[in-house]
Amino acid sequence: MTQTPNNNAQRFDTLLVANRGEIACRVMRTARRMGLRTVAVYSDADANARHVREADEAVRLGPAAARESYLNVEAVVEAARRTGAGAIHPGYGFLSENGPFVEALDAADITFVGPPASAIAAMGDKSAAKARMHRARVPLVPGYHGDDQDDALLKAEADQIGYPVLLKASAGGGGKGMRIVESGAGFQAALDGCRRESRAAFSDDRMLIEKYLTQPRHVEVQVFCDSHGNGVYLFERDCSVQRRHQKVLEEAPAPGMSEALRREMGEAAVRAAKEIGYVGAGTVEFLLDADGSFYFMEMNTRLQVEHPVTEMITGQDLVEWQLRVAMGEALPLAQDELTITGHSFEARLYAEDPEQDFLPATGTLNRFALDLTGAGLDPERVRLDSGVESGDTVSMHYDPMLAKLIVHGDDRDQALATLGRALAALDVQGVVTNRAFLQRLATHPAFKAVDLDTRFIERNEATLFAPRTYRTEEYAGAALVGLSQLARECESDSPWDRHDGFRLNAPHTIRIALCDPAHAQDDDNSEAVVVVEGTREGDADPWHLSIGGETLMARLQPLEGDAVAVTLNGHRRRLQTRRDGHIVVMADPQGETRLFWRRIDAIDHGHHEAESTLTAPMHGTVVALLVETGQRVEKGMPLMVMEAMKMEHTMTAPADGHVESFHFAAGDTVGQGDVLLEFAADE
Repeated sequence: MTQTPNNNAQRFDTLLVANRGEIACRVMRTARRMGLRTVAVYSDADANARHVREADEAVRLGPAAARESYLNVEAVVEAARRTGAGAIHPGYGFLSENGPFVEALDAADITFVGPPASAIAAMGDKSAAKARMHRARVPLVPGYHGDDQDDALLKAEADQIGYPVLLKASAGGGGKGMRIVESGAGFQAALDGCRRESRAAFSDDRMLIEKYLTQPRHVEVQVFCDSHGNGVYLFERDCSVQRRHQKVLEEAPAPGMSEALRREMGEAAVRAAKEIGYVGAGTVEFLLDADGSFYFMEMNTRLQVEHPVTEMITGQDLVEWQLRVAMGEALPLAQDELTITGHSFEARLYAEDPEQDFLPATGTLNRFALDLTGAGLDPERVRLDSGVESGDTVSMHYDPMLAKLIVHGDDRDQALATLGRALAALDVQGVVTNRAFLQRLATHPAFKAVDLDTRFIERNEATLFAPRTYRTEEYAGAALVGLSQLARECESDSPWDRHDGFRLNAPHTIRIALCDPAHAQDDDNSEAVVVVEGTREGDADPWHLSIGGETLMARLQPLEGDAVAVTLNGHRRRLQTRRDGHIVVMADPQGETRLFWRRIDAIDHGHHEAESTLTAPMHGTVVALLVETGQRVEKGMPLMVMEAMKMEHTMTAPADGHVESFHFAAGDTVGQGDVLLEFAADE
């Protein structure tokens, strides 16, 4: 590749990473490998975060709120000056697509590891970007991208395009300020919600409207350009599996892509990048219709969260490419030197509860580990990019993503099998996560069959969230695991303090009831009763289990960490286990099983009534009060909106009635469990 002098870039020996979490750790690892000194920045909430602990130096930016810390341009620039950093890597999110930030770095003679401000501006305004893409001969979805933002005009344009339509924040990305509108009746409410989110996230409430394709796939192309006029595409990723317009599972290459379509889409992406004078790593996102037609969605002018799957199939370190391009070097490889090897998946591990509409979760990670050796996984084919470790706190202030689990295989089937084993081996305790949901996705028949589109989760909701039915083997395993963990918790040597059913001169006998945790408080729940009997003078001695008239001979052998081997009638299974209060959790490559466990031969393990109150389900901020005090409402009607971890959550009326009083106003911060309002149900 040809190289010409570049007077705008310079080599640097110290890199400041203006981000947090797993991307900050990832960038610093690559920078250190290249011999660079690394500087982290942090807020008060992240004073002891992993990225701070791993950096050569770290500088405090300000309070926990992002606007007062990670989004504070002056504070970040001052941190670079103070530490002598010659360059700043923005990661993804925060200041990564902030044109004024890039201009401030130019003024301070600090290299920005990313595109010029002009390129960010060109793609940041999505309406203007559509016009540029039309000029570059990049296919576009029909829609309205005009400057006139009158509500009535936007409604008229949506009516003309035809429903469903997609409302999108003109200045946005990452699913913020975005709604699907199914009919004209819901247009105004969706518009109001999008504008509110967009103002909060981007200080800009301009909207654009696009025809919503009912079953498209989300396929994006990784592009890279340097300051010498070279541009390449590093193939594509399929990111169709999403919730709330945010990606959950990604894979590369996109399954079912012909070489001709791959080349056509890749060349269109490079044209898009060159049209705006792009430099560095970027992603051009397309909607791929069932007939093979594809349409430009947007360009993310930064490194993407899912870039590791591209690294896995190409063998390239994209962060190193970023740093070298920022130093003024030409791209390491030409287009014809790039090849695809195998298949890769990335699963995003979030602190959230999929069973509660993906409600974000907070807390302390009592344990966070991935046992590759014990699970028989190849370290060359499994990678965990995380910004947390055991003992870290997950706060309300930032995005709930904890880590990314990336796997590689010779083909899609092999990579998917490896993903299942790796998810089972991932041990996370102390904070609710979506790990079990990821396992259900990865093992879902439609996902295995590449029956994909951007509404995959909604389309398969009935099976992804179906009520669990449990096998005898699962009841038996849970009974033994819970009993074993209960026995280990006893610190006394006295037989009177033992919890394993000890009886003098008689077999140990225990009666255990198990049921789905979602129905643990139901008066009419269907419990399975397991009678456990054995001598238990040593770990090798068997238990005798009776379940619904069936008798099993069982053994439980502790393995490394929280892994155990459960043998039932000669069939041995390795399980990753833990107990969350009264819930026993067991995981293997086929998925996760959670069962509420209680002894029914003890007087202190009865049912407890569940209290139902209108309390805050997580730490967050009140965004809006949607009804007046005293106003009569019907069950399910929205009452107030909260925001946490960059997502909005609506509190609804539990019954017909009225709100007697609100305890908080818009803008107030609330803690998990705080009573939000007084509600009076109709007699």
